[in-house]
Amino acid sequence: MSDKLKVAAVVGATASGKTALSVSLAQRLNGEVISADSMQVYKGLRISTAKPTEEEMQGIPHHLIDFVEPDEEFSVARYCELAHEAIADISARGKLPIVCGGTGLYVDSLLENIIFANIPQDARLRDSLNAEFDELGGDVMLRRLSEFDAETAAKLHAADKKRIVRGIEVYTLSGVTLSEFNRRSRSFPDRYDSVIIGIGYHDRQKLYDRINRRVDMMIESGLVDEARKFYSENRGKTSVQAIGCKELLPYLEGRENLDGAVERLKRETRRFAKRQLTWFRRNDKIIWIYADEFSSHDELAEQAASLIRKAYSIGNRI
Repeated sequence: MSDKLKVAAVVGATASGKTALSVSLAQRLNGEVISADSMQVYKGLRISTAKPTEEEMQGIPHHLIDFVEPDEEFSVARYCELAHEAIADISARGKLPIVCGGTGLYVDSLLENIIFANIPQDARLRDSLNAEFDELGGDVMLRRLSEFDAETAAKLHAADKKRIVRGIEVYTLSGVTLSEFNRRSRSFPDRYDSVIIGIGYHDRQKLYDRINRRVDMMIESGLVDEARKFYSENRGKTSVQAIGCKELLPYLEGRENLDGAVERLKRETRRFAKRQLTWFRRNDKIIWIYADEFSSHDELAEQAASLIRKAYSIGNRI
């Protein structure tokens, strides 16, 4: 038996059922949930980031949700630091940490024990570059980035303002490209004995139907008013890049009707889900279970729990 701390994880695309499964596993395995969602860390945006409600949590403690101010910068390195602390605390109390989320970079960096290089930053320079981006456009700024960091630029879309600006900022400050800094970040031996459960769907349309229904429910729950208030208070901040805010902006600014904005939100969320699945499919450590093979959530949850029990050679509770 490994003397490393045991950590379970639940990953998958948005709207796949990760929250419900992580709560069910926590109930079955005496666990607590640690979020791995890059947008749920921000205060506010309850609806657009699908933060679990008290009812959905069912009394299970959830960590690293709703604690970062919208105007704060929050990095994957900071996430890992806080998640390591949460894992140590949960484990010390005799419970199983269950990492749950769809931000693959967070999950991989945490469980693969990546130590990040000290990448420079300068808020004034970043603000200046953001202003240039707004004036010149993403295509121009992406071409500028490609002149010295073609590797990073090739991975980005012209609309990815945050990462384009960050790439230019890093090189301007240090003369070293962001791609090189990423290579200097090193993966050390795993800290944890981890089991990763991925939720998939054989029939991708079933996942897309879940996404469409979720968006409709978000609109009914007040997403438009949440986005309007949040955007007016936090314009230009990283947090407003959450899916559900930026897609509604044309409607909020009177440039589009609500039906068109909602359809774009559904489309972009489906595309986001595809990108998430592409990321997770590269990880051969993930044990995939397919929700459309089960007749009920309880059956799916029990199958996932049995996989974790088997991996750890344990009984019904950890």
